[in-house]
Amino acid sequence: MVALLAILRDRQEVQLRELADLLGASAATIRRDVAALADQGLLIRTHGGARSAGVGAELPVNLRDGRHRRAKEAIARAAVSELPVGKHAIALTGGTTTAEVLRALHHRRDLTIVTNSVGIALEAANQGQQRVLIAGGILRPSSLELVGSLAESTFKQINVGTAIVGCDGLSIEGGLTTHDDVEAATNHTMIERAPRIIAVADGSKIGRVTLARLADVGDIDLLVTDDTADPEQIEGIRARGVQVKTVQAPRE
Repeated sequence: MVALLAILRDRQEVQLRELADLLGASAATIRRDVAALADQGLLIRTHGGARSAGVGAELPVNLRDGRHRRAKEAIARAAVSELPVGKHAIALTGGTTTAEVLRALHHRRDLTIVTNSVGIALEAANQGQQRVLIAGGILRPSSLELVGSLAESTFKQINVGTAIVGCDGLSIEGGLTTHDDVEAATNHTMIERAPRIIAVADGSKIGRVTLARLADVGDIDLLVTDDTADPEQIEGIRARGVQVKTVQAPRE
């Protein structure tokens, strides 16, 4: 399904027969996948084909995990190297890149993990992290994050040393953005509680703007991304006083 959506991002509209040829799948499989993705609002069915739902369509978390995986692993390792030695509280937003950050912390047992992401919390528990604080709230099924006033109230009562923040877009003018305004407000409250903000975003996110802003570029202390990021955007982000650490994107 991810490959199908990628074709639509590039081509905007494609006939089902052509999709079947491009993906090496049967017509029945393509029709089934198109119907499932249309039900989730990720594409629009047309007569004999499918059309992109636009750049604002949010990909569900269960379909995101394999995208730019090796670049995200490299970004995560670089972000973890920036954390201090010894006891430290870190806040993690939801997302596949922050999940890779958590996996890169498998050797640390002196951390307090604070998150509003069900997926991150479960991963931390399976990893053996001893101190995990989950901010409660309303569950967003597409991101598996808990959002709203209850989650924000939790964040307002705690202090963390570093917030590691994922996003759907990061640009000079748009700042850190995500698809949902309530999620953005909740994550903004998380960011406010941390003296140091590390943004982690693969190169495909740089220069992209989505619906809701969760932080200005100037709020970020460090951006960790990969070398596929738009160099003009990176130059402009640095000009806003943000430290940028760029890793080499491994070939997928």
